[in-house]
Amino acid sequence: MIIYVSAPYSLGDVSVNIRRACLAGDELLRKGHYPLIPHLTHLWHLISPKAYNEWLAIDLVLLTMCDAILRLPGESRGADLEIEEAERLCMIIYYSLEHIPDVP
Repeated sequence: MIIYVSAPYSLGDVSVNIRRACLAGDELLRKGHYPLIPHLTHLWHLISPKAYNEWLAIDLVLLTMCDAILRLPGESRGADLEIEEAERLCMIIYYSLEHIPDVP
């Protein structure tokens, strides 16, 4: 499955948040899935900043290309909106890496 990693980005330490999302992506790969980590647009934002709503719109389009979403813990308005959209799309929603099955 392609699994979207939904997690805090801007609240707290951005570098720590990006690292956490990437480590979750590593675990998804280990389980045999393909992560989509929207946090990786951070470098793009440093080169060409965009408004919050523009990034959110991009993220919600990317979400539609995925089979499931993983919501990592932490307060995040954007991640909450991603979950709302995933629910609307009737996507599989995981709240823990442990609940995501390994691909045989």
